[in-house]
Amino acid sequence: MKPKSERRVAGVQTIRFKPMKRRNLPVDTVAMARYLIGKILVRDLPDGRMSGRIVETEAYPVGDSTGYAFPGRTCSNAPLFLARGHAYVRLVYGSAYTLNLSSEAAGTGAAVLLRAVEPLAGVDRMRRRRRGVRLVDIARGPGRLAQAMGIDTRFDGADLCSGTGLWLGTVTGGKTAIGRTRRIGLSREQHRRLRFYERGSPFVSGPRKLLARQSSPKRR
Repeated sequence: MKPKSERRVAGVQTIRFKPMKRRNLPVDTVAMARYLIGKILVRDLPDGRMSGRIVETEAYPVGDSTGYAFPGRTCSNAPLFLARGHAYVRLVYGSAYTLNLSSEAAGTGAAVLLRAVEPLAGVDRMRRRRRGVRLVDIARGPGRLAQAMGIDTRFDGADLCSGTGLWLGTVTGGKTAIGRTRRIGLSREQHRRLRFYERGSPFVSGPRKLLARQSSPKRR
């Protein structure tokens, strides 16, 4: 019998979704980080598609000293000052890319970091990029997510509301139980509860004990 996580993925690969409209994205970083839980990240290739259900995000709102936009607009972080829904791809530790989204009105710098997705379509393609790892670990963590879906600086500044290349999809109907915790992996401002995740998902990254301490689920 397949592990529970594998059975779950197999059961939702036919999920229906449509391209995200910018007008549907909240013009607020924290609200967007929450809103994106349960939405779909899509990467279209000439020979097929990869997609994953977003199960974990972190907000880096205006004025947050840990955010990439905090120093002000520069050549490298300019995508974070575009209208909400544009990609900012960052190389961290010299070896891993991460995918962030601009999350405020044009001219205001802030970001939502995509931390994890539940693989849906194109799992075999993801496995080729993440050889030898368990299904739940293919895109569990921001660097793994980018590697699994082949996301690099080619997509820096991409409009994720375009419905082509790399884009966001929205699902009609259904509710997602969303949890909220402090952010992880930071050297300061760790106390801020700006990390959102789908409760009960095995694809969420980070320490399990942190998730277990949260209060009863709230639904949207």
